[in-house]
Amino acid sequence: MTDLEVSVGDIRAAHVRIAEDVVRTPLLHASWAPGDLWLKAENLQPIGAFKLRGAVNAIRRLHPDVRARGVVTHSSGNHGQAVAWAARATGVRAVIVMPEEATPVKVEATRALGAEVIMAPGARREIVAEAMGAERGMTLIPPFDHADVISGQGTLAVEVLEDLSDIDTVLVPIGGGGLISGVGVAVKALSHRTRVVGVEPSLAADARDSLANGRRIEWDAQATYRTIADGTRTPVVGEITFPIIQATVDEIVTVDEDDILAAVGTLARRAHLVAEPSGALSVAAYLAEPGKYGRAVAVLSGGNIDPPLLARALALLT
Repeated sequence: MTDLEVSVGDIRAAHVRIAEDVVRTPLLHASWAPGDLWLKAENLQPIGAFKLRGAVNAIRRLHPDVRARGVVTHSSGNHGQAVAWAARATGVRAVIVMPEEATPVKVEATRALGAEVIMAPGARREIVAEAMGAERGMTLIPPFDHADVISGQGTLAVEVLEDLSDIDTVLVPIGGGGLISGVGVAVKALSHRTRVVGVEPSLAADARDSLANGRRIEWDAQATYRTIADGTRTPVVGEITFPIIQATVDEIVTVDEDDILAAVGTLARRAHLVAEPSGALSVAAYLAEPGKYGRAVAVLSGGNIDPPLLARALALLT
């Protein structure tokens, strides 16, 4: 893995760099689940998602003169909140370009962190963010396809392996691939026997298709918006993340919408953890085939869910 953009050394350095800003989230045993399942509860981060790790690392890595001009990004919600939080913590301005389809709870949470929010059509949010950065002299902090962002996300795997070294499988949600890339690099360097399995909605399975075909396969953006797992609607994995996925990910599985929603409800009722659909993907995959993964860690990537959707998930189990 020496030719990849991110090394385990980068991830270890990021772990030290972000330690004062980011919560070391607990690894919780899911005694209610069949088999041997553990939950890495990233929904307990200050902004409710793992994205804080990458955003803090990327912004703290900027030269102070560059950072002072502010940062901009595009995001469906969690990365936007993370950049807004990290920018506020370092005393700089942040502009977040969000898709018009973004859930209201994420839009309002981003504004509450002091960021300027600009709404744009989902397919144009990256273009708008780049134009805004050029116009205002701000630095773009991409949501996933950036070495410093990936290194920050990988720090959660360092914590997992420090807390529980004997793991058969780590199950990781996939959107653009930043999280699974960081996790993959860390796991393959620190625990050679552990399998890294990515999880996508069947309605947004571009990473599965890309890995199977040996090249980046782009889905139609409108097609990916059919899934309730809004954090995974990115139509294609990144140019940086894809080679890392090829090198470190053993398998990518998909789950359907009913299983995703059921996992949200199960986590709320049995684990007392609020997970958004994207955050519940790994648990949905585990519960679909609990005998497949051995001692498994499921990454709960986020918990920012609209209350009506949570209510709908809970109603499934009544």
